Amino acid sequence: MQWTHCVSYLFGGAFLTNAIPHYVSGVMGRSFQTPFAKPRGQGHSSSLVNVLWGFLNLAVGYLLVARVGDFDLRSTADILALGLGALVMAMASARMFGRFNGGNFPADG
Repeated sequence: MQWTHCVSYLFGGAFLTNAIPHYVSGVMGRSFQTPFAKPRGQGHSSSLVNVLWGFLNLAVGYLLVARVGDFDLRSTADILALGLGALVMAMASARMFGRFNGGNFPADG
């Protein structure tokens, strides 16, 4: 496997993880932060914008994982790259969104 495939799976995991809060919030009819809100990334966007943003993240994640190289669920390297991307994005999201939604991150006090 080429290293570029691992990088693609890493970013694919990040995009797939980022799709979850946006898509779920939108489907539930709730507003949530998106890059399109004012102020950017801090204000809330409508549920429709969140559904569309979540779906776009899902589509990009799919393309990066399923259409680049030959992703194999039985390949440790493939799964580690995907999982690392998902974990890093989840931790970054927890810290960023936690500031606005009542969550606390240990480093924030």
